[in-house]
Formats: sequence, structure tokens, C-alpha cells
Amino acid sequence: MSTMPLPAPAWRRFAAIVYDVLAVVAIVMVVGLIAQMATGGQVADAKGHLVAWWYQPLQAVVVGAYFFFSWTRGGQTLGMRPWKIRVVSRDGAAVGAVQGLVRLVVAGLPVLLLLLYGVASLQVALLAPLVGWAVILLPSFVDARRRGLHDMVARTEVR
Repeated sequence: MSTMPLPAPAWRRFAAIVYDVLAVVAIVMVVGLIAQMATGGQVADAKGHLVAWWYQPLQAVVVGAYFFFSWTRGGQTLGMRPWKIRVVSRDGAAVGAVQGLVRLVVAGLPVLLLLLYGVASLQVALLAPLVGWAVILLPSFVDARRRGLHDMVARTEVR
């Protein structure tokens, strides 16, 4: 009989993702407000085109920092806490900085698909990252430890 804790069920992971989407929206809104205040409302022009080249990279760094520090300092994002799940190393130890960074980079790759907006419609550009995340999470439905690609590469688990 194995003494290793069971991986978190898919429904609890999905519930945590929904909560984290709300947290990310709030983070993006606060960073946007601060950027607007810092530029005197000049982050975008009248047509909605970004003027401040640093705005989107700043948003990415802040959102990435939220996940990175949540995983490496306690193993839980705000969305994971109510569902009592956490990210840990394969051996059950805390997630290290390298593991957290690897997990973040792999899980964040689908965001790059937003760049399709330059060559495709807005609908395609918004749907593409969702498809990318589905591909990353797909292995969790067949893997014995319910790991997505980002967990496999980073050698982490969600319990």
C-alpha cells in the first residue's frame, strides 16, 4: 500500500483555476490603474492602441510573480487555498525556485498565442491560448499522478 498522498481531483483543480482567473483579473485591473495613473492616462491612444511599450510586459511580470511566489512560498495560489490543494515537488517537498520558474514558463506558453492577433481575428487570438492550455492539461486525464505537461516538465504535482 502506497503512503504517497493522492493527487487532487480534476474538479477541485478546475474550481481553483476559476478562482485564480478572478484573482488574475483583479491583479491586471490594479496594474492597469497604476499604469494609467503613472502615465496620466496615456497607456493607450484614442483608438485603443498601446502607447506605453512596457505595459504588457509589466502585466506579464506581475501575473507571473503572483503564480511563482504562490507556488514557491507555501505551494498555494489564492484559488487553491479554499480547495485545500497545493503544488509540491514529486517527493512532497516545497517547490523550489527553478521548479516554479519552469512550471510558470511551460504553463504560460499559451499566452504567446495571443500574438496571433496580428495575423488572425481577435476571436482566434483569444481562443488559441485556451486551446493551448487544454493541450497542456490533457495529460492529467491519463497520467496516474494527474500531472499536466507543466507538472511533468517541472517535476511537480498538485495534491
